[in-house]
Amino acid sequence: MKLAVKNISFNYNSVRVLKNLTLNVEGGEILSIVGPNGSGKTTLLRCINRAIKPREGTVLLEGKNVAKMNSMEIAKKMSTVRQSADTAFPSTVLDMVLLGRRPYIKWSVTPKDLEIVDRVMKLVDINHLTDRYLDELSGGERQKVTMARALAQEPKVLLLDEPTANLDVKNQLEILNIIKDLVKRENMAVVIAIHDLNLAARFSDKMVMLKDGAIVAAGSPNSVLTQSNIMKVYGVEVKILENISDAPYIIPLTLSPQRVN
Repeated sequence: MKLAVKNISFNYNSVRVLKNLTLNVEGGEILSIVGPNGSGKTTLLRCINRAIKPREGTVLLEGKNVAKMNSMEIAKKMSTVRQSADTAFPSTVLDMVLLGRRPYIKWSVTPKDLEIVDRVMKLVDINHLTDRYLDELSGGERQKVTMARALAQEPKVLLLDEPTANLDVKNQLEILNIIKDLVKRENMAVVIAIHDLNLAARFSDKMVMLKDGAIVAAGSPNSVLTQSNIMKVYGVEVKILENISDAPYIIPLTLSPQRVN
C-alpha cells in the first residue's frame, strides 16, 4: 500500500470541513477527488501532505504514519504539485527544478542531482527552457516546471491540486498524459483533486466524490459518475454517454429546480 487515509476529519474553527474520510491508493493507480467548490478536495490534500493537521484520523505513507515522519523523510517519498508555479522571485527553470533535489542535497549539487533533473525535464519536455525565467513562460510551461520539480524528488506518491486549472485543452491533455505514463512507468500512486469530471473519468483508475467534506461515492469512474450521484452532489441533470475512450462522458443538461431557485 503506497498511501492510506484512515478516518480523516478536519475543522476550521468550529466548522467541520472533512468528515471521517477513508481512501487507499496503490502504486500504479491514479485516484481523482472530485466535488464542487468547498467540498474539501484541497483540504484533504493538505492533510495528506501534512501542511495541516487533521483533527482525527491517520495518513499512512508506505505503511508509516506521516505524523511521526520528519519533513525531509516525507519529501523523499511524497511530492505535491499545486495549481501554478511560484513566480514571486526571479528563478530560471533549471534552478526551480533543482529545488526538488533539496531533500537529498547535503553540501552541494552532485552529478547525480543534475542527471535526475535533466531526466525529468526531458520527460515533461521542458529541457529546451533550461535558462529561461519563470515569468517568461506560459501557464502550461510553468505547470510543467512545477511537475518537473515534484518529480525531481523521486516520489512514491504524487499529489496534484487542480493541475489542469487555467490551461488550454492541449496543455491539459499533455499534463495528464505525462502523469498517466509516469504512474505506470514508475509505479507511483497519484492523487488528483480536479474539477473536470470528463478528464477525471478518462485518466483515473479510481474516483472519490465529495460533498460538504464527506464521501458520497467511491470506486471506478463508471460507478461514481452516475446521473443520481451528479444530481445529488452538483444539483445538475446530466446525460452520460458510454464507450467514449472507455470512460463515461458527462453532458450537463440543466440545473435542478432547487439550484435554480
